[in-house]
Amino acid sequence: MTTPSRKPETVPRDETIIAYGPARSTVKGTPLSMDELRKIDAYWQASLYLCLGMLYLMDNPLLREPLKQEHIKPRLLGHWGSDPGQCFTYIHFNQLINKYDLNAIYISGPGHGAPSVLSQAYLEGTYSEVYPDKSEDLAGLQRFFKQFSFLGASAATPHLRHQAASTRAVSWVTASRMHLGRSSTIRT
Repeated sequence: MTTPSRKPETVPRDETIIAYGPARSTVKGTPLSMDELRKIDAYWQASLYLCLGMLYLMDNPLLREPLKQEHIKPRLLGHWGSDPGQCFTYIHFNQLINKYDLNAIYISGPGHGAPSVLSQAYLEGTYSEVYPDKSEDLAGLQRFFKQFSFLGASAATPHLRHQAASTRAVSWVTASRMHLGRSSTIRT
């Protein structure tokens, strides 16, 4: 059995982003300004802190006092897993959407990466719009951390168990026009 030969396609050489565009090594100059890099780094650090807080913290969400055993969830249901990589991808994809005015979506399938998607929605403010009791203040952050993968959480909480959170992560679809700070996130 032979594989049919394909005629090579011509690679367009314009400024649009396409799958067959120029490789990273051909980009001239600095891809990100120092200000863009600083913002992306700060946003990534905040995202990762939220992921860790959802997984491990039951109390003291801003660590304003020394960490104690009673601040940590008694039974951890979930793990760090793909959270750093998904946050990294989401944030850089966000930057490309803004830079090139792309119409795109980010979909994260079910699995152990739920905190990464939820952290983005919380930072953007859309999680608090859908779940007002998870407000963008200390009390809301406390509830946001406590409700994720915690067996003592309220049955009304959408992420009562980590397994429920994992399957619901795919229902958070972040539409185009994401910004470092706010986006158009819709719950499907």
